Amino acid sequence: MTPEHAARAGADTFTWYHRAAWNGDPYAQFNLAQLYLRGHGVERDDAQAAVWMTRAASRGLAYAQNHLGAMYYNGRGLAADHVHAARWFRRAAQQGDRSAQYNLGLLYRKGRGVALSHQAALSWFYRAAEQGMARAQAQLAHGYLHGLGVAVSHPLAMAWYRKAALQGHVAAQVQLAHMYARGLGVAASSAQALYWYRHAAEAGNPVARQALGLL
Repeated sequence: MTPEHAARAGADTFTWYHRAAWNGDPYAQFNLAQLYLRGHGVERDDAQAAVWMTRAASRGLAYAQNHLGAMYYNGRGLAADHVHAARWFRRAAQQGDRSAQYNLGLLYRKGRGVALSHQAALSWFYRAAEQGMARAQAQLAHGYLHGLGVAVSHPLAMAWYRKAALQGHVAAQVQLAHMYARGLGVAASSAQALYWYRHAAEAGNPVARQALGLL
């Protein structure tokens, strides 16, 4: 596709979404907001993106609510407001959106927009982790490893780090290697440590490369 054809296609997409969004379609409103955020088919405009994302989120669209929470958190198109971010993340999280569950967990862990609570953070990480999100699985493992909101459990930390590592989460691979090297929650195994350090090192992780060199 030539640049001219791509531009025309982008403009046509914008026109279609714009018409449907004005007719109240929340999916079109969400997609229109995305076009404004990315500058596809229209000049990038974060303020307009916020307007349409708010409309889609107000209609109950979970992933629009999660995106709106992120926009409030980062101050993109809206004044930064962690309290509003938490509210929208919660609305989406309660609908089962795993990204929102993870984001809400991070807010509880950091105490931003909500009262700091490692227990609440762990609860939301668990929900997202159960849906297969590697980042949430790694955060859950971190909680069990360091006793954040729960009693320390090296076997459970190992189990959740493994789930994340098998999905290619590099930091989880490094932590899994550390645990094998030290015998935390599992019988020490230099072979397994080497295996996971190698995976993380191949992904460019400097800690893994150094550990691999030492091994």
